[in-house]
Amino acid sequence: MHLPRQLGPLHDLPDTPEAYDAVLADVTEQALARLTPEGNLEHPDCDDDIGDTSLGITSLLAFAWQRTKDDRLPDVVRRSLAFHLRERVYVDDNPGYPNLKVRGSRLPYARYTLAAGAHPIGDWPSTVWALLQAVNLLDAADGLVDDAQRAELLDVAHGYWRWLTEATFFNPQEAGNQAIGCVVGGLMLARHLPPEEGESVHARAIELYVQKIRDHRVADRGALLPPEHGGAYDNNYGPISLSFLAQAHRVSGAEMFAEDGEALARYIDARLTNGGFDNGGPRYSEQHSAFESVLGLRYFGARIGSDLGRYRGDSRWARHAVKDDGGVDGHFAWMLIWQIQDTTRWHREPSTALARHQLRAGTVSVAFDDRMTPALVEADGTYYLPAAVNRQHGYGPVVDGFLLCRPMGEVRVRDLRTDGLTAKLVTKPAVGRDHVLRHVRSLYVTDGTSLWMTVAVERLPGTPYLLAGLPYAADDGDRVRRTSDAEVVSAGELRLTHPESEGADHFDARSQQTQEQAAFALAADPRGYGNPDEGWRHLVSSTALEAGPAPDAPEGLHVFAVRYGPGRQFLPTFEQSAAGLTVRTEAFTAVIGDPAGDAYGEPELTLHA
Repeated sequence: MHLPRQLGPLHDLPDTPEAYDAVLADVTEQALARLTPEGNLEHPDCDDDIGDTSLGITSLLAFAWQRTKDDRLPDVVRRSLAFHLRERVYVDDNPGYPNLKVRGSRLPYARYTLAAGAHPIGDWPSTVWALLQAVNLLDAADGLVDDAQRAELLDVAHGYWRWLTEATFFNPQEAGNQAIGCVVGGLMLARHLPPEEGESVHARAIELYVQKIRDHRVADRGALLPPEHGGAYDNNYGPISLSFLAQAHRVSGAEMFAEDGEALARYIDARLTNGGFDNGGPRYSEQHSAFESVLGLRYFGARIGSDLGRYRGDSRWARHAVKDDGGVDGHFAWMLIWQIQDTTRWHREPSTALARHQLRAGTVSVAFDDRMTPALVEADGTYYLPAAVNRQHGYGPVVDGFLLCRPMGEVRVRDLRTDGLTAKLVTKPAVGRDHVLRHVRSLYVTDGTSLWMTVAVERLPGTPYLLAGLPYAADDGDRVRRTSDAEVVSAGELRLTHPESEGADHFDARSQQTQEQAAFALAADPRGYGNPDEGWRHLVSSTALEAGPAPDAPEGLHVFAVRYGPGRQFLPTFEQSAAGLTVRTEAFTAVIGDPAGDAYGEPELTLHA
């Protein structure tokens, strides 16, 4: 089976003016065929995320008219705008909406679903989206709608802003992408208001960003990130937040949006594999966005000099939102407009800067978590997740069922590039159940095709082994398929084990279940609201690669050595001397310094091919 949403890299989509004109032409024909006598442009199957969708199609038609002057469009724009203003603007409080600060305000808002009280929790983001559709239409309204209709739209847009920032709590779902989107709406609205009102809205938008978003960023892997649905980053919504930061910078020129966008972009670059696969987040652990991410990945990929377009998007939403039949949906339509307006081109070369939480070369990559334990390993087109044993997750030595990967003290890192090799040495103190402090030294070396992992630790009791990952997925053309196979060799005995128990908290890679499905099954709240990362942490056991110790390790040490990906015969040797531990493989010789490190306690590493 294939993963449903991990499809092609986003930079593979043509983004020339001609390509975008073809997209707008298709939207135009669909809209003309769909338009009802009342002026409705909603998809017939749309029932949720609906409050902004007809207006979104209207804004796309207005934008298309600016480019083509198609004489069929002005009447459609006016009729569909009249429909939205007449039928989709609500001023009576939605029964059951829990986040109001002012009751009976009569300020306009958009509904997530149309039936009163049916699903009111989504009204805040739906109103943000409606505001953004409105300001995009205002940008294109000159010469297209009359003064009275334009004035009514501006009044409604201003009312949306006031409802979002006065009548309700700001960002009630703790969703960074929604909150930054609201700020963007305020910045764009301010340009259409009289000067005094515009200055006030602009200042309030900046104030909200600083006080409600920027001051509450969450730390992860050395970066400060806008919190997303209660977590630091979500691989569906995180890149959408990046697009909103790009638009905020484009509209306002405020340097803080560029600074925060670049920080988020570098974070995404570090966690993203070469093949563009990623997983994890507090909302949708494997569902990727598509056209919604293009603006941010392209804009900030160019600013930081990295190929963020390798991100695998959901190409079913390659240009705009669609329903199951492939028909256009107006949801998030502003993102298509903004990416057409932005002339930034994709930066297609990897960044040459060293990143603490990433090792990357050729077709090999390792993304590290906050503890500098691999969060995702890629080699030869196969992706490995951290395995689970006795509710402990990660990569590292296991002794008597206890995984030594949680640091008890400072984690030291040394990066090195030489002779066509890229390496990272991670040294972390760890304490086992016996309360003995040991120094786990993990060396990762790649030639761009294979990955060598060598782990050395003071002698362990019993019969230890290295937990070396959970083979999970593999590239298959433009798709990613589930797998339980792995091209891995080990200096010691190598086993691919599977859970002996059944149930949601035991993940067998041979099953048809995805990581996301298993994670939601273990989450505390319903799918779409629960935190799959939190659920996955409840995993007791999983399919796992278990590598035994090398038989010829120096006295007083256990050494584990594995190679992911193709290569010649794997017969590493190990020698302890005053200089440290010498590791010789078919591809390189490395000397890993003493755990005490240099005069500053930093790990020492030498390497040559």
